[in-house]
Amino acid sequence: MTEDLMEKDLKEGMKVGSETAKGGTKKPEVARQETPAVGRKVKMRASQVCAWFGEKQALFSVDMEINEKEVTAIIGPSGCGKSTLIRCFNRMHETVPKSRFAGDILLDGASVYGPKSDAVTVRRRVGMVFQKPTPFPTLSIYDNVAAGLRLNGIRDRKVLDEVVERSLKKAALWEEVKDSLPKPGAALSGGQQQRLCIARALAVDLEVLLMDEPCSALDPISTSKIEELIHELRQNYTIIIVTHNMQQAARVSQRTAFMLNGKLIEYDATDKMFTNPNNKLTEDYITGRFG
Repeated sequence: MTEDLMEKDLKEGMKVGSETAKGGTKKPEVARQETPAVGRKVKMRASQVCAWFGEKQALFSVDMEINEKEVTAIIGPSGCGKSTLIRCFNRMHETVPKSRFAGDILLDGASVYGPKSDAVTVRRRVGMVFQKPTPFPTLSIYDNVAAGLRLNGIRDRKVLDEVVERSLKKAALWEEVKDSLPKPGAALSGGQQQRLCIARALAVDLEVLLMDEPCSALDPISTSKIEELIHELRQNYTIIIVTHNMQQAARVSQRTAFMLNGKLIEYDATDKMFTNPNNKLTEDYITGRFG
């Protein structure tokens, strides 16, 4: 499908049924899950978000609301702006040389880009787990989790011990590492390293967890553990996950956003997105006609 045709379909807002056309790929099965709560509090809001890398525009006027204590999945082909968008949520986009941002991101109704907001505070509340596990290679398991606390000036060993244990338990890693906390974090398996990075994020005053392809480098067993962990964490945290795996989006999320060419094409409850999307572009992507 050419970019011109994609743009044409987007403007027309074509409606489609749930039946897969001949030659299409079977849609992911949507797991039984809770229906997004009516009237649930909006935790974050993107308002007319645009972003550039130098002269190249990566995002075009994205508007979306992220509900509190739900999992929102963002899907779309490579280069469509998924990762750029979530990096705007915690001001990591501005760390890229010659990058620009326009619009606004609200966290509990307050702008994260406002004059009274600073990036360090934002990133304590809105943490990120990256595609490749990134434990600090020279630090122990214990020190990896405690790193953020120490940067915030906490030195009390009892407090550190309590937070490290609590965070590792929340990340479903405590039982596996409790007897080897002095060992290097980099010595853990890939799946354990990713859960260690999640524990590190949870150790500070986290409210929103951004996950950028967190399972792409993991084996199926480790992926399953991360997905189980996502289900548990959403009881207390708001989670936004970028994924190329549509089966994963269907399994873990309550709402799904589809992006293409830097634009938000469709955003709805996950079960509706995967069974009866409103836009033909969404249908075409989910059924494998492009992407």
